[in-house]
Amino acid sequence: MHLGTSISIGGAESGEPFKHHYQPLQTMEHEDEEVPLEALTDGPPSLDKVLHDTDKTSRVFRNLSTALANWGIETHGSVNLNFASLLSSDPYLGGSHHIHVRRIAPVPPEARTDVRLYQMFLVWFSANMNILAFSTGSAGPLFFGLGARDSIVIVFLVDLIVCAIPAYFAVFGPKLGTRGMVQSRFSWGYYGSILPSVLNVFSMQGFLILNCIIGGQTLASVSDQLNDTLGIVIIGVISLVVTFCGYKVIHWYESIAWIPNVITFIVMLGIGGKHLHASAPPPTPATAASVLSFVSTVASSVISWCTMTPDYGVYHDGSASSMRIFIYTYLGFFTSSITGHMIGAAFAAAAPSVPSWTTGLGNGNDVGGLIAAILSPAGNFGKFLTAILALSIPSACAPTMYTFSTSFMTVAPFFARIPRYVFIIISEAVLIPVAVVGATRFYTTFVDILSVIGYWSTAFAAIIFAEHFIFRKNKFSLYDIDDWDQPRRLPPGFAAVLAFLGAFGIIVPSMSQAWYTGPFARAGTGDIGIETGFIAAGLLYVCFRRVERRFYHVGRLR
Repeated sequence: MHLGTSISIGGAESGEPFKHHYQPLQTMEHEDEEVPLEALTDGPPSLDKVLHDTDKTSRVFRNLSTALANWGIETHGSVNLNFASLLSSDPYLGGSHHIHVRRIAPVPPEARTDVRLYQMFLVWFSANMNILAFSTGSAGPLFFGLGARDSIVIVFLVDLIVCAIPAYFAVFGPKLGTRGMVQSRFSWGYYGSILPSVLNVFSMQGFLILNCIIGGQTLASVSDQLNDTLGIVIIGVISLVVTFCGYKVIHWYESIAWIPNVITFIVMLGIGGKHLHASAPPPTPATAASVLSFVSTVASSVISWCTMTPDYGVYHDGSASSMRIFIYTYLGFFTSSITGHMIGAAFAAAAPSVPSWTTGLGNGNDVGGLIAAILSPAGNFGKFLTAILALSIPSACAPTMYTFSTSFMTVAPFFARIPRYVFIIISEAVLIPVAVVGATRFYTTFVDILSVIGYWSTAFAAIIFAEHFIFRKNKFSLYDIDDWDQPRRLPPGFAAVLAFLGAFGIIVPSMSQAWYTGPFARAGTGDIGIETGFIAAGLLYVCFRRVERRFYHVGRLR
């Protein structure tokens, strides 16, 4: 029996319980906008297709998804959030809301109507204005043996350039309505895109591990009653709760999460600024190898966001200027990254000259202890700020964990049928034990994870850019979004996969890691895998793609 083409599950204002009646969908993203469900899916779905198809989810998942949806929690990748209106008077979060299931399908143009482009600034400003950026900057003096001046110059130049990469990727979200791994199908092909999707799953998990280690250490430094393990668990659970609620709550959370971090960094400068001029000179002069290796670490920390920045603009105004979207995102990345990186480098370089800071660092792996030591003159207020700084780490974890789930759903159609919260729980189960182990060797773990993520994501970015700027001539109209799940209408992906694998032919000899150092790096270049990988992947893709197009024409690109 066909019961309608949409599902109504209560309302944000009425607070009605779940009712077994079905009405035409009146509201999608905004309370005054009508968007039929036919525009959101491949056709008019019956009730069974949306929630009761036993071929798609088990009975347990169906029941749990229904219960969660009754509270406005997103389960498959796109749902309105009832309780968000309790947190904000924003009209975009209030009104009568309904559940709809889109999973990873592109958001149609009529649903991309959110004109609040400043959110593109806030989400990435909050995600980077935190301890992770501080830790990245501190790696210059503490891990690579660079002085404060060298470290600050490096982070300024690197941030100025590489922030443009994730910023431009963010444009794909509003313009195409596609999440990052779905958009990659237009260059990698349907089956070829499985490779970056799998790599992105592991990369997002690596980011989560780093963030939870830093947050856990910082929280543990506040009290003797806490240790790193308990701190990691607390940060992980908070991140789980925020991510569990979905897209809109993440955007709401990111709009305020930056505030305590900015206050804390200002107080840190006020208290510890007098010691920064006394930074001890590095024990040995900077070498090309140490400089280039630090460049790669900083670049990796920024470029690796490119695989997820499209995900957080898929509901924003698709008619907005690409330049406006780019500028909002670029400024969000640059202002937060440069601040965190410079402050981290400055305090880390001065730490050997201040006994209490040296003690806080412990064996050189406790960034949270360093921050607590810097704020210790403020007494209990300093402890409070340290705790708040640690508890704001989910501003980086939440979008990362969300993209972990959507990337998992992109790997294969089977995974897209599983509710998103299942992947979040899996991520949490893996995250905590690995973070506990990695915390004992923080900087080695930190540099290794960031670098490995940077190697592949840089090559990935070069391939996406080559396709977009050279073959699609920077024209979004040349993307036929209806082909997103049609393998025969997408590129075969041979060019992207071969270019990617070929790039690693130069990346591997250029690597310099604790577990492997390539011949180029041993010759004194340091870690230049990111730079060589980006160039090689772009050039190889252009060559292979031209050959591929001669034998295979798809979609609007001929």
